[in-house]
Amino acid sequence: MPEQRDNNRFKAIDFFCGGGGMTCGLRQAGIDVIAGVDFDGNAKETYEFNNPGSVFIHKDVKKLRSNYFEKNYGVQRNDNNLILVGCSPCQYYSIINTDHSKAELSKGLLMNFARFIEYYKPGYVLVENVPGIVTNKETVLPKFLKKLEKLGYTHKEEIIDMSQYGVPQSRRRFSLIATRLSGVEVSFPKKAEKVLTVADVLGERNGFTPIKAGHKDTTDFQHTAAGLNEVSLRRMALTPHNGGNRLSWADQKELQLACYVGKDDIFKDNYGRMWWDKPSPTITTKFFSISNGRFAHPEEDRAISIREGATLQSFPQNYVFKTNSIAGAARIIGNAVPCEYARRLGETITTNY
Repeated sequence: MPEQRDNNRFKAIDFFCGGGGMTCGLRQAGIDVIAGVDFDGNAKETYEFNNPGSVFIHKDVKKLRSNYFEKNYGVQRNDNNLILVGCSPCQYYSIINTDHSKAELSKGLLMNFARFIEYYKPGYVLVENVPGIVTNKETVLPKFLKKLEKLGYTHKEEIIDMSQYGVPQSRRRFSLIATRLSGVEVSFPKKAEKVLTVADVLGERNGFTPIKAGHKDTTDFQHTAAGLNEVSLRRMALTPHNGGNRLSWADQKELQLACYVGKDDIFKDNYGRMWWDKPSPTITTKFFSISNGRFAHPEEDRAISIREGATLQSFPQNYVFKTNSIAGAARIIGNAVPCEYARRLGETITTNY
């Protein structure tokens, strides 16, 4: 028989919470997220505005005392209904990392998270990260898994594509769910019957009126797009709709970039358009820039807007990003765990156990 729970209400603490993608999804699953912890104070207003009742704790996890939540929020140790979530920054293990020395700071954060698991012994543990945390030669993942095993947890881990779980985006991630409860078998959410595409969530029929590059939306909808210079506008005009790429203007000297001359086989997604009938590519922190990936709108001559990027990350359309810049909002959005996957992951706990 499954181990008995103390009450019917699950609660969670979301480490490395950012602007609250995981928190939002867990709350949608009926889980009381007590707090989110993050070193980036710029995410605090966004987190708390959209997740009322969940407190943003602006702290460095490495310096946070293990008993902090026990003393300040009454969090009990060995609580079968407690979920600890650790979606640590993943620059060190990312294949697109460009500043290895800076990313070194993120290398051991998973083991800092493990310190709280050891202290609180929660009923459940959730982890999300880039696939590189499995394949990188210097990964701390084996050490983390041994720690879980030593503490009495069973777990399942998998590299999943979030497009199979209701997120309209191709986003491969490492995902782990663990429990120390006897008689409970952890599992991942059931895969969706339909893979959502860009057309399923964007475009006029979904409330996105056509806009031009540089459009500023002063409402909370935030359908704001970055501006483009005259040369980039000409490039966009020559890029075929629905999946076109930079090769369509590669032979025009005044439009071709020097770094791509004679290199048609690299970075082909840069300056490319999304396809209507496919999930979007992975939404990164630079999705507002056409030069950083296949982030151009399928038809309009611009990069996707802040709200479009958030929608592809499955944020609710009333989720407001409290920042003063496009780059700031995109950073919060691109770093987030997609809310819909978080909701489904949370429901594997709330409905099955």
